Amino acid sequence: MTIKTWVMAVSLGMAVAAAGATATWFVLKGPQHKATAEAPETVAQDKTVYKYLSVDKVIVMLRDPADSAQPHYLAVDLVIKVAAEKEAETKEQLPLLRSIALRSLSNYAPDKARSMTVDQTTAALNKAFDEDYVHSHSDKPFKTALISKLIIE
Repeated sequence: MTIKTWVMAVSLGMAVAAAGATATWFVLKGPQHKATAEAPETVAQDKTVYKYLSVDKVIVMLRDPADSAQPHYLAVDLVIKVAAEKEAETKEQLPLLRSIALRSLSNYAPDKARSMTVDQTTAALNKAFDEDYVHSHSDKPFKTALISKLIIE
């Protein structure tokens, strides 16, 4: 085999490999491009402008039936996602939201609170908010509550 033939064979092999890699990339990434193209239509349908309100430093003393002499605390900062037109109404209810969060989180034992993920704690808080608003027969003025800081001592 001459050097010229060898160089052509290697070049042809590299071109085939590059074409295969490109084809694979397009096959694997194709649906994501389609989903990305559809995403603006979905976003365009929801024209709600959201604001975010802070509820800082909700400090909760956790109950510990096994070791009542040692206090355990949980500190959480919340972010309330609210539609812009409901911002004033939600601001008026921030003390209520702080109270509901305190009541909900104080039921946890320290071990249970430590074992929960942030998502589980967020879900428990949102469930407590939903239940309180259903119980009081009023509409919840915000979309959801998020946790921006969680400390368990």
